[in-house]
Amino acid sequence: MKILMVLTSHYRLGNTGQKTGFWLEEFAAPYYVFKDTNFQVTLASPAGGQPPVDPKSDDPDSQTEAIVRLKNDDEAMELLADTQRLQSLNPENFDAIFYPGGHGPLWDLAGDFNSIALLEAFYRRGKPVGLVCHGLAALLDVKDPDGFPVVKGKKVTGFSNKEENLVHLSEVVPFTIEDMLNTQGGLYSKGDAWLSHIEVDGNLVTGQNPASSKAAAEAIVQLLQK
Repeated sequence: MKILMVLTSHYRLGNTGQKTGFWLEEFAAPYYVFKDTNFQVTLASPAGGQPPVDPKSDDPDSQTEAIVRLKNDDEAMELLADTQRLQSLNPENFDAIFYPGGHGPLWDLAGDFNSIALLEAFYRRGKPVGLVCHGLAALLDVKDPDGFPVVKGKKVTGFSNKEENLVHLSEVVPFTIEDMLNTQGGLYSKGDAWLSHIEVDGNLVTGQNPASSKAAAEAIVQLLQK
């Protein structure tokens, strides 16, 4: 099986002067779920090359077994340093697509034409589509074959307003994931803050927060192995 993982290229956290990017755990945990299942993983981003890491996701308190493993994995670090450009990819070459979060996707993947086209192609073909935390921002303008928001009437989850408030970024982000999903008619649900919670509806898999990333990836594997 071949998995495409899509990462943000955006590194500015609004007008705060702080940096953002992708969240390490949300990449590392799914990456090793896929690799340990002997799936082939391709990494991509809007700009290609090295995607920015949210520095807060690399704090001492944020270290996990998957992050430590990643930092000691030369092959993985080389892949991460040279992601492919989204515009160069053909959805026919992959069996599933997966979007880690971090706040970066709110600014670039939310409106990226190439990302939208990829997601619509995967969804239309019934291939598993997985997104975690702020990675769900990539669904903002994604439509189903009938022209409706792809999340309309679907069981979904994503970073909650409560969690956004807890990190003090509700007034910084261009939109919140919970509000976006509700506005577009998604059947949004959430678990307790910072605990794992995922939803699976057909070929759409969504995870609420960093703690949900491994379970979301495992759900993708289960869909592919059916």
